[in-house]
Amino acid sequence: MFHPLHLIPPNTKIDFVAKRWLAFGVTILLVLLTVASLSTKGLNLGIDFKGGILIEAKAPHAVDVSALRAELGLLNLGETSLQEFGGPDSVLIRVQRQEGGEEAQQRAVETVRAKLGAEYEYRRVEVVGPTVGNELLHAGILATVLAVLAIGVYVGVRFEWQFGLAAFIATLHDVFVTVGLYSVLQLDFNLTAIAALLTLAGYSINDTVVVFDRIRETLRRQKATDLRAVINDAVNQTLSRTLMTAGTTLLALLPLVLMGGTTLINFSAALTWGILVGTYSSIYVAAALLIYMPPLRRIETLRPAPAKK
Repeated sequence: MFHPLHLIPPNTKIDFVAKRWLAFGVTILLVLLTVASLSTKGLNLGIDFKGGILIEAKAPHAVDVSALRAELGLLNLGETSLQEFGGPDSVLIRVQRQEGGEEAQQRAVETVRAKLGAEYEYRRVEVVGPTVGNELLHAGILATVLAVLAIGVYVGVRFEWQFGLAAFIATLHDVFVTVGLYSVLQLDFNLTAIAALLTLAGYSINDTVVVFDRIRETLRRQKATDLRAVINDAVNQTLSRTLMTAGTTLLALLPLVLMGGTTLINFSAALTWGILVGTYSSIYVAAALLIYMPPLRRIETLRPAPAKK
């Protein structure tokens, strides 16, 4: 006979709401650490945002990206990143912007070409100026903020505005402290980092919506007016699902963190940290914020009418 797998026993009764102050304390600490790091260290902007040189080249054979990366690293051109592009015989090379004007950039291009040799076919050579990089940075930040805001608006329309505001705060927290990770560890902050933040925002709200949906379902099914009890029940009922989803996702990310190399570490490390923070905020923070907002309409309708004098 088939028995469903329960990572958490079905009758678990953890009082998450009672521990909300500890969770809020951790949240405030992470936010303060992020603000302090951004104020002192800032972000280690990558080539996409600082400007630099972009070279797309095709070889007559499969390219050993790791060996080529090591060779180009000896040219003393600063930050240099390589990735396979379109096939094993094509490579995309990014070199940071050199000190000096256009002549300095062209010298760097010729240095890379000399190292690669005449056997390579150069399909694209571009020099990204700092103005374009600055525009990309602003566009990336704007896209992330608008995505988080849109998530909050959607949840507010789908549920009630209190849920939308709580979802916006929790998702913004997850994204912001992940930006803090980039600052603390001085990981390259580039377009891949923006993609990681947007991915994280979508993952984070997924868990939060599951908890919110259970809260709404409980309010519809039970004649309950104690929001704290409803929140605890909802989080406990979805706890197994939340932990299993986070656990399986982390299992998929772990090989990328350990063996993905420098090309993937920015993306995989940020997602790993973001999933840990997002899971914690979905369990402890997002729903608990509802306690400090005006009562939900469902609870208002369940309250007994005042006795007539």
